[in-house]
Amino acid sequence: MPAATKTDLMVLGAGAAGMICAAEAGKRGLTVTILDHARAPGEKIRISGGGRCNFTNLHCSPNNFLSQNPRFVISALKSFTQHDFLNRVKSRGIAYHEKTLGQLFCDNSARDIIGMLTDDMRDTGVRLELSTEIAEVAHRDSHFEIRTGNGVWHAERLVVATGGKSIPKMGATGLGYDIARQFGHTVTETRAGLVPFTWASHMAESWKALSGVSVEVKAECNGSSFREAMLLTHRGLSGPAMLQISSYWRDGDRLRIDLAPEADVAAVLKAARSERPKASPWSVLSDVLPKRLSQKLEEDLASGAKRLADMGNAAIEEVAERLHGFGVVPGGTEGYRTAEVTLGGVDTKELNQKTMESRLVPGLHFIGEVVDVTGHLGGHNFQWAWSSGVAAGRFV
Repeated sequence: MPAATKTDLMVLGAGAAGMICAAEAGKRGLTVTILDHARAPGEKIRISGGGRCNFTNLHCSPNNFLSQNPRFVISALKSFTQHDFLNRVKSRGIAYHEKTLGQLFCDNSARDIIGMLTDDMRDTGVRLELSTEIAEVAHRDSHFEIRTGNGVWHAERLVVATGGKSIPKMGATGLGYDIARQFGHTVTETRAGLVPFTWASHMAESWKALSGVSVEVKAECNGSSFREAMLLTHRGLSGPAMLQISSYWRDGDRLRIDLAPEADVAAVLKAARSERPKASPWSVLSDVLPKRLSQKLEEDLASGAKRLADMGNAAIEEVAERLHGFGVVPGGTEGYRTAEVTLGGVDTKELNQKTMESRLVPGLHFIGEVVDVTGHLGGHNFQWAWSSGVAAGRFV
């Protein structure tokens, strides 16, 4: 076995959190090495946001995160805010634009963000080792020993930034959780988050015909709600509203979906009853909902009177309630295959919220998605990567 190569800091994972952490530590004069089994750094950055990377959100706050300890994120988010990261983007001359709800995207390509991070690492002397499989991580004689397919490394400090299980085709694994458990850390239950739903078997055949229909909705589940677009697909329910609420959904839960949050359906139908008494309520509602969706709801929900003139106020209110409180129990989700994030992870009770350092093993840090911190859709998960990465990089 060849002699070990020494480095002050070893970072496992050349994703968003790992790269910004490595560069931050390099600024302090440390020798830093970053390992990844991928052939290129920042692969999930590259594919994010349709290739334009929703790199942060102007309205990012602790309220945009899920964790068993919701307050854990406060310190890191305050010490390196979305405005701090945006200033770095501006200083590099990277063109960007704001979409809805404070979401910031690159004008050109997500590669602009990757380039900024790799430039920072190069300028601070970070050594980037790609296509490197990690075989074993150990803690011996006050240093960490990392055995890889390319040799052995000794590091005074170790940062685990290996991400979660989402999108395995991009190389995602559970390595970070294995390392955490190895060193005595608790890993909370992990599951797919920000993920499309699949149809229940009794709905699949008839509802998949609506694939491509999009509608603005308010989706509710387990006390949380989101008002954004819902997209019907041949597999199930997708779009921002469904991805957001999926993080709060558990198997067997019922989703309550307001299909017309901007309209008072009862008022619309009552007004139409005076103006168009012979009209079907569902033909009137095709002015409020996508026509194909209205036709499908008529098939599934219509009963009793066929004309508005024959409907009393109670019947109209019932139709309105069915649209404002449309209920569906999904068959499940598409799982890690298409999930944008992994919910759960390294228990925050065993980490220092200011430095991301383990409370069990000095010199060991966990950052980014591997931690039990998951953001809402819209740039919040990238901001957690930046904030947690900088927190660790400034301390290691």
